[in-house]
Amino acid sequence: MKLSKLYAITDRRLIHSSLAEDIEAAIRGGAGMIQLREKNITRDEYIRAAEEALEVCRRRGVPLIINDSIEVCAAVGADGVHLGQGDGDPKYARRLLGSGAIIGVTAKTTEQVKAACAAGADYIGTGAVFGTSTKADALPMDGETLTYLTSLSTVPVYAIGGINAGNINRLRGSGIYGAAVVSGIFAGDIEENARALRKAVEEL
Repeated sequence: MKLSKLYAITDRRLIHSSLAEDIEAAIRGGAGMIQLREKNITRDEYIRAAEEALEVCRRRGVPLIINDSIEVCAAVGADGVHLGQGDGDPKYARRLLGSGAIIGVTAKTTEQVKAACAAGADYIGTGAVFGTSTKADALPMDGETLTYLTSLSTVPVYAIGGINAGNINRLRGSGIYGAAVVSGIFAGDIEENARALRKAVEEL
């Protein structure tokens, strides 16, 4: 399954009307991958949210990636999982989810990038490139580090962290494959935000 350059990541705190409608708006605007990221909810609640998101993504032909939980991904039959450091073994995820699953890994150091590639990750997410308001412990990453890490990776790299249509052009020349975006899509007019970002990321 081809990876999209614009990767939208949900945040429950930014929901306008409903999770399904917001995801639909992001896809209409040009987001070609959706990550469902949920924190501080039960496994059953996560599964229900994943089923809601998956119905939209299946209808629109867009992959749904589940953040952090290999088990929730397997339970609903989502297209893949994204694993932070310490959230699970990519090799285990591959065995459980199968060869066609999309496995993403957060990697912010030389060692982490090399390990993720060796473990069979399909893509890497790294940052926070401009800082972020959605993750309190995310430290800003300078452009030189971003460029170096993308040069090391043997798989596509997504930049994440504070990216919006007004600053994404600053990532030009970094070697990233695409952008993973939370607030820059879901805060404000979702469809218009996604449309502007899709155009900008395609021009990097």
